[in-house]
Amino acid sequence: MPTAHPLVAFFKDIDKHDIPLVGGKGANLGEMTQAEFPVPYGFAVTVVSYDRFLDDSGLRDEINAILAQLDVDNSDELNRATKHIERRILNADFPEDVAKEVLVAYRKLSGMLSKATVAVRSSATAEDLPGASFAGQQATFLDVKGDKDLLQKIKECWASLFTARAIFYRVQNKIKHDRVKICVIVQKMVQSEVSGVMFSMNPVTNEKDRIVIESVWGLGEMIVQGSVLPDKYVVQKETFAILSKEVSDQSKQLVRSKTGTEEKPVPMGWRDKQKITDKEIVALAKLADRLQAHYYFPQDIEWAKQNGKLYITQTRPITTMAAVKKASSQTVGEMEVAAPILHGTSASPGVGTGRVKILKSPKEIGKIHEGDILVAEMTSPDYVPAMKKAAAIITDAGGSTSHAAIVSRELGVPCVVGTRDATHKLKDDVVVTVDGTKGLVYLGGKLPAGSEPLVKKVLKKKKRKIKTATKIYVNLAEPERAREIAKKHVDGVGLLRAEFMIANIGIHPKEAIKQKTQDKFIKKLAHDLETFCAAFYPRPVTYRATDFKTNEYRALPGGKVWEPIEPNPLLGFRGAFRYVANPEVFNLELQAIKLVREKYKNLNLMIPFCRSPEELARVRRLVSASGLFESTTFKFLMMCELPVNVILLEEFIKVGIDGVSIGSNDLTMLLLGTDRDNSEVAQAFNERSEAVDWALKRVIKTCNKYGITSSICGQAPSTYEDLVEKLVKWGVTGISVNPDAVERVREVVSKTEKEVIS
Repeated sequence: MPTAHPLVAFFKDIDKHDIPLVGGKGANLGEMTQAEFPVPYGFAVTVVSYDRFLDDSGLRDEINAILAQLDVDNSDELNRATKHIERRILNADFPEDVAKEVLVAYRKLSGMLSKATVAVRSSATAEDLPGASFAGQQATFLDVKGDKDLLQKIKECWASLFTARAIFYRVQNKIKHDRVKICVIVQKMVQSEVSGVMFSMNPVTNEKDRIVIESVWGLGEMIVQGSVLPDKYVVQKETFAILSKEVSDQSKQLVRSKTGTEEKPVPMGWRDKQKITDKEIVALAKLADRLQAHYYFPQDIEWAKQNGKLYITQTRPITTMAAVKKASSQTVGEMEVAAPILHGTSASPGVGTGRVKILKSPKEIGKIHEGDILVAEMTSPDYVPAMKKAAAIITDAGGSTSHAAIVSRELGVPCVVGTRDATHKLKDDVVVTVDGTKGLVYLGGKLPAGSEPLVKKVLKKKKRKIKTATKIYVNLAEPERAREIAKKHVDGVGLLRAEFMIANIGIHPKEAIKQKTQDKFIKKLAHDLETFCAAFYPRPVTYRATDFKTNEYRALPGGKVWEPIEPNPLLGFRGAFRYVANPEVFNLELQAIKLVREKYKNLNLMIPFCRSPEELARVRRLVSASGLFESTTFKFLMMCELPVNVILLEEFIKVGIDGVSIGSNDLTMLLLGTDRDNSEVAQAFNERSEAVDWALKRVIKTCNKYGITSSICGQAPSTYEDLVEKLVKWGVTGISVNPDAVERVREVVSKTEKEVIS
């Protein structure tokens, strides 16, 4: 720590006790440097220099007078005042002694280089403190080079202490303006190939045994601005197991240019690639864990990668935990509403209902009144005055660790980011409900619940060899029957239900993660999957990912803690929606599949109950992050069991699937509005309805048009021979039936194929 009050101080000479001199950011960079964390080296232009500037220019009294009479709730008045202050600071002279000290330090930092390229960053003295986050409020400038440019950017950082959002924030948090001063950090520029943000705990769910890491191609400004959707990796503490990975399709990146920085397209081959390796994910997680241990408090950390080396560019305390707890206490499950109209990423938990107000820029924040829903392409910190009034916030872009998300959590306002098209789908004054906990937006003022399908048993025998062009598959669930059924004349497993195997493991998957026994869960599931793959090899085995209903999940040991009670589980929290909501749980299945495929390449994956192409795309990114698509033999299929799957099948196919399997049970129920398990209406359940025929024919014809496989795995083809005949004539490529129906169905298929040929 410096003994005097220097104008400039290098990182090696400052630590966490120097906040009054170098601000929160500067103190943290010095502290991390002394603790030997990988920090790009630099120096701080201290608060003493800032005070010298105000005194020499005579601006201190003028600025205080303007702020003393300012009404921050009047947006026009606030903007006029900030522009006037900024103009006065930028036009004032730079103190000679400060300029001399800065340029001497700059030459030392540059070393053998004539002039180093540096990042110039603000560090306010009330910034990055427990209980208050000034995230994104002051300026940062990248790729600064040369004496003149450096001095100019330092002045611009000083001026950024008086932006509209910074002044508003201080007033709202009852922080006196004259209590907050500013230091400027000058740091060697890391030319990031990849950069990102990480939290040493999950700031949205308050899970303290999780580390959340987000990453983007290029420089880090895009991730904090929310202008691109980042990769998201979740790591478990202690074990440092990677619990889940969501890989984004990033089309643009921020890179260095001759004039500073510019946006450039990401090369096509990189766009859907995982940004950092699994080894680097774990290395970052260990740094986050060390930083929390060092500071005795959960940390919000910025990082970058250059030439294969990882750097920490900033750390600060997570300030949003109390707000999370407060928001999480709101009840959600008792509200009722239609299916969600938008899906995104949970940025701030809680539920808010109100009238939509779409803002095209911060200049329109006056449109927001108390209780409105703020909708914008990106919610930057410039929107803070409007965010304070909003009942909830929705954005097209951004991730859960963008600065906008951090501020919304701090304000305790429910927020959903990354919906992609909220500003186009929603209209001003439409009433919506925002579920910030689950990342969903509903039309109207009430909410739903969740669900998942059931386990069935399979049966017995019969034999006879008949060749057919249409593949005959079998529906299975129990590992004990794999070898017996594999002896039948079948072309593989068309539907391997997960539920029986999961139930056999004997613990709710979330409970397994909590107990840090997820490795046992994965190995047990992999063992059962391998039983099927070995028995049927090389014939394909199509594993349908877990499709428990919530009431069935609750029945698992530990399930009551994790599962809601739903009025209609059939239409609730199930299938693809569950994988997106709980990627850590879905990742257990993906890891088991990957383990099995090291030995048996005949295992494929099928996604059930998929409500939209966007939802399927998000699931596909999760699967991609696991590395399964790296194998050319891996097949990714979708269950076709919802009317929306039939109607929008071409859009689902464009997401990237190898085939569909029609779940005729759920499809019939949903087309006819009839619960076949309800004795009061079961007689209305009719799998041979004209509506069902129309849907089946449409799906098969569409699949043939796009050159992907189509099969059916519901109960109907096992029961109705006339339906089997229709399926073959429409061109279905496969039929999956109960074991006892295999020979009979193959005979019907053979007979029908001969009729078609003749």
